[in-house]
Amino acid sequence: MMRMRGFLWIGMLAGLSACAPAVPDSGYSVDPGRGVGFDNSIEAQRQREAALASSAAVPVEPLVSETFLPPEGGSRAENPAVPAARPQAAATPSVAAQPLNQTAQAQTTQTQSSQSAELAQIQQQADATAATANSGQAVVNASPSNAPPVLLNNPGISDEQDFDAVSSRQSIESDAARIAANREQYQVVAPTALPSRSGSGEPNIVAYALETRHAPGTRLYRRSVLSGQGRYQRACGEYASADQAQLAFLERGGPDRDRLGVDPDGDGFACDWDPRPFRRASGG
Repeated sequence: MMRMRGFLWIGMLAGLSACAPAVPDSGYSVDPGRGVGFDNSIEAQRQREAALASSAAVPVEPLVSETFLPPEGGSRAENPAVPAARPQAAATPSVAAQPLNQTAQAQTTQTQSSQSAELAQIQQQADATAATANSGQAVVNASPSNAPPVLLNNPGISDEQDFDAVSSRQSIESDAARIAANREQYQVVAPTALPSRSGSGEPNIVAYALETRHAPGTRLYRRSVLSGQGRYQRACGEYASADQAQLAFLERGGPDRDRLGVDPDGDGFACDWDPRPFRRASGG
């Protein structure tokens, strides 16, 4: 029984081996009508090398530098040296191939040139104006290569700080003589008494303010009933200030009498004149 099972397994393995397809080797070749295969034989390699050797070379299109151009006004028929091949596109540069910033560079250069010309014109005008103010002398612009200008006959500039200029015209002896001459002309003025006020008899509002002690509005003098408010306003309107009104009031008999009608309340002060600022100034 065991032997029969062994024979049965061997038969089944043999049947499966018969059904498997054969694996082609590296030299496997297939008929062109049936498919594509590989043929690495020596004969096939020789045939391929012979075919490559007998093939024609691919023509190379000439470069732009090797093309002969016809003369001006001529044609290709008149110049047989011009080849019939189509010229390359790179032979004629287009506008797009130019740098994009050439226009901007040209505008910048033009603007700089215009500004330089304008600045040069302004500098020339300034030099001409300065030369006119400098008595016609040419202007020397500040530059390390230019020497400093020399100003002649200019009394506004002193050379007292220049040792060489001072020593050329003065000496120790001349200084001593000048000091002695100044001492001879020196005079001492003795102080004198202050001048007194002239006795003109005119009233003084400052002295009057210091003589009085009562406050404004205090009635000290009798006044007429005719000295009303209307007369007071008209009379005070004739003076530019209260000081002038007070001076005129004192000149016409004040403070005892009010002939002008400028002191209706009888305090001795005309047109609201106030003596207190004068009192405070004197410390009283």
